[in-house]
Amino acid sequence: MKALHSKRTVLPDGIKEAVVLVSDGKIIDVVNELPGIHTYEVIELGNKLLMPGVIDPHVHINDPGRAAWEGFETATKAAIAGGVTMLVDMPLNSSPVTTTVKALHQKIAASKNKLHTNVGLWGGVIPGNDHEIEGLIKAGVLGFKAFLTHSGIDEFPNATEEDLRKAMPIIAKYNLPLLVHCELTDAKRERNNEQQETSNDSYINYLNSRPKYWEDNAVALMIRLCEEFKCRVHIVHLSSADSLPQIIAAKKKGLPITVETGQHYLYFHAETIPDGKTAFKCAPPIREKENNDQLWAALKEGIIDFVATDHSPATPDLKEIESGNFMKAWGGIASIQFALPVLWTAAKKRNCTFSDLTRWLCKNPAKLTGQENSKGKIEKGFDADLIVVDDEKTFTVDEAGCHHKHKVCPYMGEILSGVVEQTYLGGEKVFDNGNFVPDKKGKIMLTKQTNTG
Repeated sequence: MKALHSKRTVLPDGIKEAVVLVSDGKIIDVVNELPGIHTYEVIELGNKLLMPGVIDPHVHINDPGRAAWEGFETATKAAIAGGVTMLVDMPLNSSPVTTTVKALHQKIAASKNKLHTNVGLWGGVIPGNDHEIEGLIKAGVLGFKAFLTHSGIDEFPNATEEDLRKAMPIIAKYNLPLLVHCELTDAKRERNNEQQETSNDSYINYLNSRPKYWEDNAVALMIRLCEEFKCRVHIVHLSSADSLPQIIAAKKKGLPITVETGQHYLYFHAETIPDGKTAFKCAPPIREKENNDQLWAALKEGIIDFVATDHSPATPDLKEIESGNFMKAWGGIASIQFALPVLWTAAKKRNCTFSDLTRWLCKNPAKLTGQENSKGKIEKGFDADLIVVDDEKTFTVDEAGCHHKHKVCPYMGEILSGVVEQTYLGGEKVFDNGNFVPDKKGKIMLTKQTNTG
Protein backbone atom coordinates (compact mmCIF):
# COMPACT_ATOMS: atom_id res chain seq x y z
CA MET A 1 0.00 0.00 0.00
CA LYS A 2 1.22 3.49 -0.88
CA ALA A 3 0.39 6.99 0.26
CA LEU A 4 1.38 9.77 -2.15
CA HIS A 5 1.42 13.20 -0.54
CA SER A 6 1.58 16.42 -2.54
CA LYS A 7 0.88 19.98 -1.53
CA ARG A 8 -0.54 20.39 -5.04
CA THR A 9 -2.75 17.45 -5.98
CA VAL A 10 -4.98 18.01 -9.02
CA LEU A 11 -8.40 16.89 -7.78
CA PRO A 12 -11.77 17.20 -9.55
CA ASP A 13 -12.61 20.28 -7.45
CA GLY A 14 -9.23 22.03 -7.76
CA ILE A 15 -5.56 21.86 -6.84
CA LYS A 16 -5.19 21.07 -3.14
CA GLU A 17 -2.89 19.47 -0.61
CA ALA A 18 -3.89 15.82 -0.32
CA VAL A 19 -2.74 12.29 0.40
CA VAL A 20 -3.71 9.72 -2.23
CA LEU A 21 -4.00 6.21 -0.76
CA VAL A 22 -3.32 3.39 -3.21
CA SER A 23 -3.78 -0.37 -2.89
CA ASP A 24 -4.17 -3.19 -5.45
CA GLY A 25 -3.98 -0.81 -8.36
CA LYS A 26 -6.80 1.45 -7.16
CA ILE A 27 -7.17 4.75 -5.34
CA ILE A 28 -8.82 3.60 -2.12
CA ASP A 29 -9.17 7.10 -0.67
CA VAL A 30 -8.08 10.73 -0.93
CA VAL A 31 -7.53 12.28 2.51
CA ASN A 32 -6.20 15.49 4.00
CA GLU A 33 -3.56 13.74 6.10
CA LEU A 34 -2.44 10.28 7.16
CA PRO A 35 -3.56 8.86 10.49
CA GLY A 36 -0.92 8.74 13.22
CA ILE A 37 -0.54 4.97 12.95
CA HIS A 38 -0.46 3.43 9.48
CA THR A 39 1.29 0.83 7.34
CA TYR A 40 1.53 2.82 4.10
CA GLU A 41 4.74 3.40 2.16
CA VAL A 42 4.76 7.21 2.15
CA ILE A 43 5.91 8.94 -1.02
CA GLU A 44 6.55 12.61 -0.28
CA LEU A 45 6.24 14.84 -3.35
CA GLY A 46 6.35 18.28 -1.74
CA ASN A 47 5.29 20.99 -4.19
CA LYS A 48 5.44 18.77 -7.26
CA LEU A 49 2.09 18.35 -8.98
CA LEU A 50 0.33 15.02 -8.57
CA MET A 51 -2.24 14.49 -11.30
CA PRO A 52 -4.03 11.73 -13.22
CA GLY A 53 -2.12 10.06 -16.03
CA VAL A 54 -2.56 11.51 -19.51
CA ILE A 55 -4.94 9.69 -21.87
CA ASP A 56 -4.14 10.09 -25.58
CA PRO A 57 -6.92 8.62 -27.73
CA HIS A 58 -5.30 9.47 -31.08
CA VAL A 59 -2.10 7.50 -31.72
CA HIS A 60 -0.75 5.65 -34.76
CA ILE A 61 1.53 2.82 -33.59
CA ASN A 62 1.71 1.16 -37.06
CA ASP A 63 2.14 -2.35 -35.65
CA PRO A 64 1.91 -5.01 -37.05
CA GLY A 65 3.18 -4.58 -40.58
CA ARG A 66 4.78 -1.15 -40.35
CA ALA A 67 6.66 -1.39 -37.08
CA ALA A 68 9.65 0.11 -38.91
CA TRP A 69 7.71 3.38 -38.61
CA GLU A 70 7.23 3.04 -34.83
CA GLY A 71 5.85 -0.13 -33.19
CA PHE A 72 4.34 -1.00 -29.81
CA GLU A 73 7.69 -1.10 -27.99
CA THR A 74 8.92 2.42 -28.78
CA ALA A 75 5.49 4.09 -28.94
CA THR A 76 4.51 2.94 -25.45
CA LYS A 77 7.97 3.65 -24.03
CA ALA A 78 7.80 7.23 -25.29
CA ALA A 79 4.24 7.46 -23.98
CA ILE A 80 5.08 6.37 -20.42
CA ALA A 81 8.05 8.78 -20.35
CA GLY A 82 5.59 11.55 -21.19
CA GLY A 83 3.09 10.54 -18.51
CA VAL A 84 0.64 8.88 -20.91
CA THR A 85 -0.90 6.03 -18.90
CA MET A 86 -3.38 5.07 -21.60
CA LEU A 87 -3.41 5.56 -25.34
CA VAL A 88 -5.73 4.34 -28.06
CA ASP A 89 -4.23 3.03 -31.29
CA MET A 90 -5.78 3.98 -34.61
CA PRO A 91 -6.84 1.23 -37.05
CA LEU A 92 -4.20 2.42 -39.53
CA ASN A 93 -1.31 2.54 -40.44
CA SER A 94 -0.79 -1.06 -39.41
CA SER A 95 -0.95 -3.84 -41.98
CA PRO A 96 -3.45 -5.36 -41.89
CA VAL A 97 -5.59 -2.40 -40.95
CA THR A 98 -7.97 -3.03 -38.03
CA THR A 99 -11.16 -3.37 -40.04
CA THR A 100 -11.88 -7.05 -39.32
CA VAL A 101 -12.00 -9.19 -36.20
CA LYS A 102 -9.12 -11.27 -37.58
CA ALA A 103 -6.95 -8.16 -37.97
CA LEU A 104 -7.84 -7.03 -34.44
CA HIS A 105 -6.58 -10.34 -33.05
CA GLN A 106 -3.39 -9.98 -35.11
CA LYS A 107 -2.80 -6.55 -33.62
CA ILE A 108 -3.34 -7.80 -30.08
CA ALA A 109 -0.90 -10.64 -30.74
CA ALA A 110 1.69 -8.18 -32.09
CA SER A 111 1.52 -6.20 -28.84
CA LYS A 112 2.46 -9.11 -26.59
CA ASN A 113 5.29 -8.33 -24.15
CA LYS A 114 5.80 -4.89 -25.71
CA LEU A 115 3.50 -2.57 -23.74
CA HIS A 116 4.98 -0.01 -21.37
CA THR A 117 1.55 1.61 -20.98
CA ASN A 118 -2.12 0.68 -21.38
CA VAL A 119 -3.41 0.51 -24.95
CA GLY A 120 -6.97 0.57 -26.25
CA LEU A 121 -7.87 -0.09 -29.88
CA TRP A 122 -10.18 1.63 -32.36
CA GLY A 123 -11.77 -0.31 -35.19
CA GLY A 124 -12.02 1.10 -38.70
CA VAL A 125 -14.91 1.91 -41.02
CA ILE A 126 -14.10 1.45 -44.72
CA PRO A 127 -16.25 0.65 -47.76
CA GLY A 128 -17.71 -2.85 -47.51
CA ASN A 129 -16.81 -3.77 -43.91
CA ASP A 130 -20.15 -2.99 -42.26
CA HIS A 131 -20.62 -6.76 -41.67
CA GLU A 132 -17.49 -6.70 -39.46
CA ILE A 133 -18.55 -3.85 -37.19
CA GLU A 134 -20.64 -5.78 -34.68
CA GLY A 135 -17.95 -8.45 -34.40
CA LEU A 136 -15.30 -5.81 -33.71
CA ILE A 137 -17.53 -4.31 -31.03
CA LYS A 138 -18.00 -7.68 -29.33
CA ALA A 139 -14.25 -8.28 -29.57
CA GLY A 140 -13.65 -5.15 -27.49
CA VAL A 141 -12.82 -2.12 -29.65
CA LEU A 142 -13.55 1.21 -27.96
CA GLY A 143 -15.15 2.74 -31.04
CA PHE A 144 -14.45 3.37 -34.73
CA LYS A 145 -12.49 5.66 -37.03
CA ALA A 146 -13.35 6.75 -40.57
CA PHE A 147 -11.70 9.03 -43.10
CA LEU A 148 -13.66 11.23 -45.49
CA THR A 149 -10.60 11.73 -47.70
CA HIS A 150 -7.74 9.46 -48.72
CA SER A 151 -6.01 8.25 -45.56
CA GLY A 152 -2.59 7.88 -47.14
CA ILE A 153 -2.91 4.09 -46.83
CA ASP A 154 -4.57 2.30 -49.76
CA GLU A 155 -5.68 -0.51 -47.41
CA PHE A 156 -7.81 2.04 -45.55
CA PRO A 157 -9.90 3.82 -48.22
CA ASN A 158 -12.15 6.69 -47.26
CA ALA A 159 -15.75 6.04 -46.33
CA THR A 160 -18.51 7.63 -48.37
CA GLU A 161 -21.79 8.93 -46.97
CA GLU A 162 -23.37 5.66 -48.11
CA ASP A 163 -20.79 3.67 -46.11
CA LEU A 164 -21.42 5.77 -43.01
CA ARG A 165 -25.17 5.27 -43.34
CA LYS A 166 -24.60 1.52 -43.07
CA ALA A 167 -22.15 1.74 -40.16
CA MET A 168 -23.61 4.44 -37.93
CA PRO A 169 -26.83 2.66 -36.88
CA ILE A 170 -24.76 -0.32 -35.68
CA ILE A 171 -22.28 1.88 -33.80
CA ALA A 172 -25.12 3.92 -32.27
CA LYS A 173 -26.80 0.73 -31.03
CA TYR A 174 -23.83 0.20 -28.71
CA ASN A 175 -23.41 3.91 -27.85
CA LEU A 176 -19.82 3.92 -29.13
CA PRO A 177 -18.13 6.90 -30.78
CA LEU A 178 -17.35 7.26 -34.47
CA LEU A 179 -14.16 9.27 -34.88
CA VAL A 180 -13.91 11.09 -38.21
CA HIS A 181 -11.07 12.70 -40.15
CA CYS A 182 -13.05 15.59 -41.60
CA GLU A 183 -11.80 16.71 -44.99
CA LEU A 184 -14.01 16.45 -48.07
CA THR A 185 -11.66 16.98 -50.98
CA ASP A 186 -12.69 19.06 -53.96
CA ALA A 187 -11.83 17.47 -57.31
CA LYS A 188 -11.40 20.87 -58.98
CA ARG A 189 -9.02 22.06 -56.25
CA GLU A 190 -7.07 18.80 -56.45
CA ARG A 191 -6.64 19.24 -60.23
CA ASN A 192 -5.50 22.82 -59.71
CA ASN A 193 -2.97 21.64 -57.12
CA GLU A 194 -1.57 19.14 -59.58
CA GLN A 195 -1.41 21.63 -62.46
CA GLN A 196 0.08 24.58 -60.59
CA GLU A 197 3.79 25.10 -60.94
CA THR A 198 4.59 25.78 -57.32
CA SER A 199 7.56 25.24 -55.08
CA ASN A 200 7.17 21.86 -53.40
CA ASP A 201 9.27 22.91 -50.42
CA SER A 202 7.01 25.89 -49.64
CA TYR A 203 4.94 25.40 -46.49
CA ILE A 204 2.43 28.07 -47.52
CA ASN A 205 1.84 26.28 -50.83
CA TYR A 206 1.13 23.08 -48.92
CA LEU A 207 -1.20 24.95 -46.52
CA ASN A 208 -3.13 26.44 -49.44
CA SER A 209 -3.51 23.01 -51.02
CA ARG A 210 -5.80 21.90 -48.16
CA PRO A 211 -8.29 24.75 -47.66
CA LYS A 212 -10.48 25.25 -44.62
CA TYR A 213 -13.69 24.58 -46.52
CA TRP A 214 -12.64 20.95 -47.00
CA GLU A 215 -12.89 20.59 -43.22
CA ASP A 216 -15.98 22.77 -42.88
CA ASN A 217 -17.98 20.79 -45.46
CA ALA A 218 -16.99 17.50 -43.85
CA VAL A 219 -17.95 18.71 -40.38
CA ALA A 220 -21.34 19.80 -41.76
CA LEU A 221 -21.90 16.31 -43.19
CA MET A 222 -21.05 14.64 -39.89
CA ILE A 223 -23.33 16.96 -37.91
CA ARG A 224 -26.18 16.08 -40.26
CA LEU A 225 -25.55 12.34 -39.94
CA CYS A 226 -25.08 12.63 -36.17
CA GLU A 227 -28.52 14.22 -35.88
CA GLU A 228 -30.13 11.65 -38.15
CA PHE A 229 -28.70 8.52 -36.53
CA LYS A 230 -28.14 9.80 -32.97
CA CYS A 231 -24.69 8.24 -33.25
CA ARG A 232 -21.88 9.68 -31.14
CA VAL A 233 -19.59 11.58 -33.52
CA HIS A 234 -16.12 12.77 -32.60
CA ILE A 235 -14.32 15.22 -34.88
CA VAL A 236 -10.59 14.50 -34.71
CA HIS A 237 -7.78 17.08 -35.03
CA LEU A 238 -9.93 20.12 -35.85
CA SER A 239 -7.77 22.78 -37.47
CA SER A 240 -10.30 25.07 -39.17
CA ALA A 241 -11.74 27.67 -36.82
CA ASP A 242 -14.39 28.35 -39.47
CA SER A 243 -16.09 25.11 -38.37
CA LEU A 244 -16.66 26.38 -34.84
CA PRO A 245 -20.03 28.15 -35.37
CA GLN A 246 -21.70 24.98 -36.73
CA ILE A 247 -20.16 22.90 -33.93
CA ILE A 248 -21.52 25.37 -31.35
CA ALA A 249 -24.98 25.15 -32.95
CA ALA A 250 -24.86 21.33 -32.95
CA LYS A 251 -23.89 21.21 -29.28
CA LYS A 252 -26.66 23.67 -28.38
CA LYS A 253 -29.10 21.26 -30.03
CA GLY A 254 -27.84 18.55 -27.69
CA LEU A 255 -26.33 16.39 -30.43
CA PRO A 256 -23.82 13.78 -29.20
CA ILE A 257 -20.85 15.44 -30.87
CA THR A 258 -17.38 16.02 -29.43
CA VAL A 259 -14.27 17.63 -30.84
CA GLU A 260 -10.53 17.42 -30.36
CA THR A 261 -7.70 19.52 -31.67
CA GLY A 262 -3.98 18.76 -31.66
CA GLN A 263 -1.11 20.23 -29.67
CA HIS A 264 0.60 21.31 -32.88
CA TYR A 265 -2.34 23.51 -33.90
CA LEU A 266 -2.11 25.30 -30.56
CA TYR A 267 1.67 25.60 -30.36
CA PHE A 268 2.85 26.37 -33.91
CA HIS A 269 1.62 28.85 -36.54
CA ALA A 270 1.89 28.70 -40.32
CA GLU A 271 3.63 32.06 -40.48
CA THR A 272 6.71 30.72 -38.66
CA ILE A 273 7.06 27.26 -40.24
CA PRO A 274 10.21 27.23 -42.40
CA ASP A 275 10.09 26.01 -45.98
CA GLY A 276 11.43 22.50 -46.47
CA LYS A 277 10.86 21.45 -42.84
CA THR A 278 8.59 18.50 -43.52
CA ALA A 279 8.54 17.40 -39.87
CA PHE A 280 5.73 19.98 -39.61
CA LYS A 281 3.57 18.35 -42.29
CA CYS A 282 0.22 17.03 -41.10
CA ALA A 283 -3.31 16.88 -42.44
CA PRO A 284 -5.25 19.03 -41.90
CA PRO A 285 -2.34 21.49 -41.92
CA ILE A 286 -1.18 23.83 -39.17
CA ARG A 287 -2.92 27.12 -39.96
CA GLU A 288 -2.27 30.80 -39.28
CA LYS A 289 -2.01 32.39 -35.83
CA GLU A 290 -5.37 34.18 -36.10
CA ASN A 291 -7.11 30.87 -36.79
CA ASN A 292 -5.24 29.09 -34.00
CA ASP A 293 -6.08 31.81 -31.48
CA GLN A 294 -9.74 31.01 -32.19
CA LEU A 295 -9.05 27.33 -31.51
CA TRP A 296 -7.57 28.32 -28.15
CA ALA A 297 -10.64 30.37 -27.28
CA ALA A 298 -12.92 27.45 -28.22
CA LEU A 299 -10.87 25.04 -26.10
CA LYS A 300 -11.03 27.32 -23.07
CA GLU A 301 -14.79 27.72 -23.53
CA GLY A 302 -15.38 23.96 -23.80
CA ILE A 303 -16.47 24.01 -27.44
CA ILE A 304 -13.41 21.90 -28.23
CA ASP A 305 -13.48 19.08 -25.69
CA PHE A 306 -9.83 18.06 -25.46
CA VAL A 307 -6.40 17.82 -27.06
CA ALA A 308 -4.74 14.71 -28.55
CA THR A 309 -1.40 14.34 -30.30
CA ASP A 310 -2.34 12.40 -33.45
CA HIS A 311 1.11 10.84 -33.03
CA SER A 312 1.77 9.68 -36.60
CA PRO A 313 5.43 8.83 -37.13
CA ALA A 314 7.18 7.64 -40.26
CA THR A 315 10.72 6.97 -41.41
CA PRO A 316 12.95 9.94 -42.36
CA ASP A 317 12.76 8.83 -46.01
CA LEU A 318 8.96 8.89 -46.01
CA LYS A 319 9.05 12.32 -44.37
CA GLU A 320 11.25 13.54 -47.25
CA ILE A 321 13.67 15.09 -44.76
CA GLU A 322 16.43 15.37 -47.35
CA SER A 323 14.34 16.80 -50.18
CA GLY A 324 12.04 19.00 -48.08
CA ASN A 325 9.19 18.18 -50.46
CA PHE A 326 5.94 18.93 -48.61
CA MET A 327 3.79 17.52 -51.40
CA LYS A 328 5.47 14.08 -51.29
CA ALA A 329 6.24 13.84 -47.55
CA TRP A 330 4.21 11.62 -45.23
CA GLY A 331 1.71 13.74 -43.33
CA GLY A 332 2.06 13.10 -39.63
CA ILE A 333 3.64 14.58 -36.52
CA ALA A 334 5.51 12.42 -34.00
CA SER A 335 4.94 13.84 -30.53
CA ILE A 336 3.33 11.48 -28.02
CA GLN A 337 6.15 11.90 -25.49
CA PHE A 338 5.61 15.66 -25.43
CA ALA A 339 1.81 15.82 -25.17
CA LEU A 340 1.80 17.42 -21.72
CA PRO A 341 4.78 19.83 -21.86
CA VAL A 342 3.84 21.19 -25.29
CA LEU A 343 0.31 21.97 -24.17
CA TRP A 344 1.43 23.36 -20.81
CA THR A 345 4.07 25.60 -22.42
CA ALA A 346 1.43 27.17 -24.64
CA ALA A 347 -1.38 27.10 -22.06
CA LYS A 348 0.43 28.90 -19.26
CA LYS A 349 0.91 31.90 -21.57
CA ARG A 350 -2.88 32.06 -21.74
CA ASN A 351 -3.46 32.01 -17.97
CA CYS A 352 -4.56 28.38 -17.92
CA THR A 353 -4.00 26.05 -14.96
CA PHE A 354 -3.25 22.39 -14.45
CA SER A 355 -6.94 21.91 -13.66
CA ASP A 356 -7.55 22.95 -17.27
CA LEU A 357 -4.84 20.60 -18.50
CA THR A 358 -6.31 17.71 -16.54
CA ARG A 359 -9.69 18.33 -18.17
CA TRP A 360 -8.12 18.46 -21.66
CA LEU A 361 -5.63 15.60 -21.29
CA CYS A 362 -7.27 13.25 -18.76
CA LYS A 363 -10.94 13.69 -17.85
CA ASN A 364 -12.51 14.37 -21.26
CA PRO A 365 -10.41 11.84 -23.22
CA ALA A 366 -11.48 9.24 -20.62
CA LYS A 367 -15.11 9.97 -21.51
CA LEU A 368 -14.52 9.42 -25.22
CA THR A 369 -12.85 6.07 -24.57
CA GLY A 370 -15.51 4.82 -22.15
CA GLN A 371 -13.16 4.99 -19.16
CA GLU A 372 -14.84 7.88 -17.32
CA ASN A 373 -15.66 5.73 -14.28
CA SER A 374 -12.13 4.40 -13.82
CA LYS A 375 -9.57 6.78 -15.35
CA GLY A 376 -8.89 10.48 -15.82
CA LYS A 377 -9.45 11.62 -12.21
CA ILE A 378 -7.86 11.33 -8.79
CA GLU A 379 -10.89 10.01 -6.98
CA LYS A 380 -11.77 7.10 -4.71
CA GLY A 381 -12.33 3.92 -6.69
CA PHE A 382 -10.43 5.09 -9.77
CA ASP A 383 -7.35 3.37 -11.21
CA ALA A 384 -4.11 4.56 -9.63
CA ASP A 385 -2.69 5.82 -12.92
CA LEU A 386 -0.81 8.88 -11.67
CA ILE A 387 1.99 11.19 -12.73
CA VAL A 388 4.28 13.60 -10.90
CA VAL A 389 5.09 16.82 -12.75
CA ASP A 390 7.51 19.66 -12.09
CA ASP A 391 5.54 22.41 -13.82
CA GLU A 392 8.27 25.03 -13.36
CA LYS A 393 11.15 23.00 -14.75
CA THR A 394 12.09 23.41 -18.41
CA PHE A 395 13.94 21.19 -20.86
CA THR A 396 15.10 21.34 -24.44
CA VAL A 397 13.76 18.67 -26.76
CA ASP A 398 16.68 16.74 -28.23
CA GLU A 399 17.31 13.38 -29.84
CA ALA A 400 19.00 11.92 -26.77
CA GLY A 401 15.91 12.38 -24.60
CA CYS A 402 13.36 11.36 -27.25
CA HIS A 403 12.14 7.76 -27.09
CA HIS A 404 10.27 7.72 -30.41
CA LYS A 405 11.78 5.23 -32.87
CA HIS A 406 12.67 8.04 -35.29
CA LYS A 407 13.73 11.43 -34.02
CA VAL A 408 11.81 13.34 -36.70
CA CYS A 409 9.78 15.78 -34.63
CA PRO A 410 8.92 19.47 -35.12
CA TYR A 411 9.54 20.14 -31.43
CA MET A 412 13.25 19.37 -31.67
CA GLY A 413 15.15 22.32 -30.18
CA GLU A 414 12.06 23.77 -28.49
CA ILE A 415 12.33 24.73 -24.82
CA LEU A 416 9.31 23.28 -23.04
CA SER A 417 7.93 23.70 -19.53
CA GLY A 418 6.62 20.83 -17.45
CA VAL A 419 8.79 17.81 -16.79
CA VAL A 420 7.10 14.46 -16.10
CA GLU A 421 9.30 13.04 -13.35
CA GLN A 422 7.38 9.92 -12.33
CA THR A 423 4.65 7.76 -13.84
CA TYR A 424 2.58 5.23 -11.86
CA LEU A 425 0.54 2.57 -13.65
CA GLY A 426 -1.96 0.85 -11.38
CA GLY A 427 -0.07 2.25 -8.39
CA GLU A 428 3.29 0.85 -9.54
CA LYS A 429 6.10 3.22 -10.47
CA VAL A 430 7.03 2.51 -14.08
CA PHE A 431 9.05 5.64 -14.89
CA ASP A 432 11.30 7.60 -12.57
CA ASN A 433 13.37 10.57 -13.76
CA GLY A 434 14.45 8.99 -17.01
CA ASN A 435 14.55 5.39 -15.78
CA PHE A 436 12.10 2.68 -16.86
CA VAL A 437 11.14 -0.44 -14.91
CA PRO A 438 12.37 -3.62 -16.62
CA ASP A 439 8.96 -5.33 -16.58
CA LYS A 440 6.40 -3.86 -18.93
CA LYS A 441 3.16 -3.26 -17.04
CA GLY A 442 0.90 -2.12 -19.87
CA LYS A 443 -2.24 -4.01 -20.90
CA ILE A 444 -4.58 -4.09 -23.87
CA MET A 445 -7.81 -2.37 -22.81
CA LEU A 446 -10.78 -4.24 -24.26
CA THR A 447 -14.35 -3.43 -23.32
CA LYS A 448 -17.53 -5.41 -22.88
CA GLN A 449 -20.21 -3.53 -24.74
CA THR A 450 -23.95 -3.57 -24.15
CA ASN A 451 -26.49 -3.18 -26.91
CA THR A 452 -28.46 -0.02 -26.05
CA GLY A 453 -30.75 -0.22 -29.04
